[in-house]
Amino acid sequence: MACGNLRIHAMDIEENSQFAETMATGIEDDSSEGGFVRALIIDDSKAMRSILGRMLRKLDFEVVEAANGREALEQLQGHGKIDLALVDWNMPEMNGYDFVRAVRAEHIYDGVLLMMVTTETEMENVVRALAAGANEYVMKPFTPEVILEKLQIFGMTGS
Repeated sequence: MACGNLRIHAMDIEENSQFAETMATGIEDDSSEGGFVRALIIDDSKAMRSILGRMLRKLDFEVVEAANGREALEQLQGHGKIDLALVDWNMPEMNGYDFVRAVRAEHIYDGVLLMMVTTETEMENVVRALAAGANEYVMKPFTPEVILEKLQIFGMTGS
């Protein structure tokens, strides 16, 4: 199951400061909830964290970031309630799959929704992640509408 030849390269994104804003323009702020949803973005690419962060902030999410799974576990322990984690698969120190398994092993985090956002496109990996406890799976490259659709499935944004 391939995603085609289009790839987002972190270096290209970082060189083009307009790119993150362009990616976020497909998301309109239509949130009607009174409280903040706290999201943890876990990706070793600073550019990808920026893109996802802008999308979520436009929807009034509070955003916390981590560059790998180990750092993300520390953020979970130190930042109070996290409602949603967007998780890359391929990262140093602790990958996203191991992060999902570690989170699901601790019942205190049962309420955290886990969305894989990754270049891993093999169906075997999709199945592994979902079986380990991921709630949704998004393949890179993605559009803002795909992220918005997943958030709507979670009930985290207006329809």
